[in-house]
Amino acid sequence: MRSQTTALVAVDDGLTVTYLNAAAQNLLGLSERQAIGRTIEALVHPAAELVKLCRRALSTGLTIGLREFSARIGERELNLHCQAAPIEGERGLLLELLDTDRDRMIRREAEIAAQRKLSRRVLRQLAHEVKNPLVGMRGAAQLLERQFPGIDLKDYTRVIIDEADRLAALVDTVLTSGGAPAPVDFNVHEITERVANLVGAEISPGIELVRDYDPSLPLVKADRSQMIQAFLNLARNAMQAVDGDGRIVLRTRALHNHPLGGEQHRLVLSVEVEDDGPGVSDELDETIFYPLVTGKSSGTGLGLTIAQDLVSRNGGAIEFDSRPGKTVFRMRLPVDRAGASDSG
Repeated sequence: MRSQTTALVAVDDGLTVTYLNAAAQNLLGLSERQAIGRTIEALVHPAAELVKLCRRALSTGLTIGLREFSARIGERELNLHCQAAPIEGERGLLLELLDTDRDRMIRREAEIAAQRKLSRRVLRQLAHEVKNPLVGMRGAAQLLERQFPGIDLKDYTRVIIDEADRLAALVDTVLTSGGAPAPVDFNVHEITERVANLVGAEISPGIELVRDYDPSLPLVKADRSQMIQAFLNLARNAMQAVDGDGRIVLRTRALHNHPLGGEQHRLVLSVEVEDDGPGVSDELDETIFYPLVTGKSSGTGLGLTIAQDLVSRNGGAIEFDSRPGKTVFRMRLPVDRAGASDSG
């Protein structure tokens, strides 16, 4: 039973926990020592539906299921399926719990992984088409720089050269999948503050930029430069969404016992950008991380694709929720795993 990945909880006829496997400990956020001896009512709130289910299973001796009920476990709000089966030869039940939100999240992550592989192929093809004109642009700017006598004019050519180099570096990142990340330990607020300063210089007076940080977060191990670029892309996406008038929130949070990439992690850091724009349209919901897909007339459709790719190389993922007036993109980074390249 201990090898099961489904959350299993055994209770006696008083609905007191007598056993739970590792998956149930992750779901409940409690160790075996903390959970055993406590009642179901003490662990799940509200517990009325679950208690009623258990009482019926005990009285009838039948296996009974309860589909899609909402419950608060610790600080988390979950949607659960539960099946209660009498334990043969004992006066107790075996409860099988399924977090339907987590199940949907795993399926969504699988879809995003498939999108990412397709996106990389398209991006590499596009990068090849872009790189040659960039080389020509840089060379022409260098020739002009040598011919300009005044330092003021050379400042303009220097801007062209620097921007060409920056774009070429971005193209190289796409062409080579960035190589293996160079992970270092850092505080995620180094990222959020760097991005806040960058977008703060760009936003119009009608946009309010708000910081909502959890100051107790531990260090995370990832490629710092890649994470800055990814988060900057998310922030600029929010700036485009509010279109000069709105509110953008940069937020950090810690998630305990959170699934990511098909694995359960004890601690995941969530670095978020929220905006109060019109939201992601239904037509873009399933394809928003594809390259060249955008709902904006002036957008390239590459920002979110590159952001997802950079985060995924570091063992993380980007998730989003959207409705009119509230869209949140979340960079999820595991604390207990070093950055890992996905050659996809």
